[in-house]
Amino acid sequence: LKVIAIDEQLRVIYEDHIHFDKDLPEFKTQGGVYIHSDRLTVTSPVLMWVKALDMILEKMKSSGFNFSQVRALSGAGQQHGSVYWKKGSIQILKNASSELPLHQSLKTCFSVSNSPIWMDSSTASQCSSLEKAVGGAQCLTSITGSRAYERFTGNQIAKIYSQNPEVYVQTERISLVSSFAASLFLGAYAPIDYSDGSGMNLLQIWEKVWSTSCLDACAPGLEEKLGCPVPSHSVLGPISPYYCQRYGFSPECKIIAFTGDNPASLAGMRLEEGDIAISLGTSDTLFLWIQEPTPALEGHILCNPVDSQTYMALLCFKNGSLMRERIRNDCASGSWDEFSKALSSTVAGNNGNLGFYFDVMEITPEAVGIHRFNRENQKVVSDFPKEVEIRALIEGQFMAKRIHAEKLGYKVSKYDEKL
Repeated sequence: LKVIAIDEQLRVIYEDHIHFDKDLPEFKTQGGVYIHSDRLTVTSPVLMWVKALDMILEKMKSSGFNFSQVRALSGAGQQHGSVYWKKGSIQILKNASSELPLHQSLKTCFSVSNSPIWMDSSTASQCSSLEKAVGGAQCLTSITGSRAYERFTGNQIAKIYSQNPEVYVQTERISLVSSFAASLFLGAYAPIDYSDGSGMNLLQIWEKVWSTSCLDACAPGLEEKLGCPVPSHSVLGPISPYYCQRYGFSPECKIIAFTGDNPASLAGMRLEEGDIAISLGTSDTLFLWIQEPTPALEGHILCNPVDSQTYMALLCFKNGSLMRERIRNDCASGSWDEFSKALSSTVAGNNGNLGFYFDVMEITPEAVGIHRFNRENQKVVSDFPKEVEIRALIEGQFMAKRIHAEKLGYKVSKYDEKL
């Protein structure tokens, strides 16, 4: 859990974090999560998140941070995680005593104590049922912006309903991690925002309302448990009196809708129409601002958090930095300097030599293995010369990113072509 405070000039005046494993060892998480015995189910304890919030606010208070100067507060939460509030919890949340840390007041509030999160992949049968119910994967993509994914919240809700119907009945509200965190500050159930809500396989991304066919395919009476979605920049209301009394926040402090971590990245990078942001991590991720998206079976279309009339596309490529590091080790003695020199020594276009490199099963597209082609478009099985291999890897990765971005509706302008 991270906190950052900025002034009106956007200067950072305070930063801190809580490390779940190290600072909250009593929850016995690894990487902030529990990986269950089936290796498919991955959850996080809800009360750990609440206690982390208590801890970080207490640290700020001890450091002398002046909460009364905070004018507005918002946040981002990991996409696809979900929190299940037990019947009657709204009253406990609303009337929490400022004498107690919040995690003590809320310890009986959750019908599911361990929240399913983005790493979970235990809902294959629910995904299949959802796609079938709405007419297939492409139909679901056309409605919600994505085909059925195991981590997406609708499928996680469907699993809870099918395996523990009594737990589902006991649940009065289902939050995403983002709207859950906003609820803690609001002292009331915060609505799900359009942008994070479009990572659930439940929201009609065009009309920005819940899809009845998707809801019905997942669980009965679901719309009431989700509440009405709102624009990502909505002012939800003033901060809960709990924080004014316990930490000295001003009653005038406003809570702005929280959103998912991916939409927040698009907003934080200050992307505008036509921009692309590429995160070169273990997995490579593309964020795109798109005016007229064309949802496809690969990638995701989400509502844009900055402009509710436009969209953002998200593409994830599993073979990212680990693949580059492997070729660096094989072809450049493990040195990025040698890798860069080899890349610079070859010409753009690589004299027609091309490669696609997938050490592990790729997401976009679904493929595995090393595939090399020469200028005559013949498949080459043997290795390229080292410098050719390096350029083939880099050009292949970026060509794939462009091709899949264009499939989702991203238009490369003539100006971009010249560059």
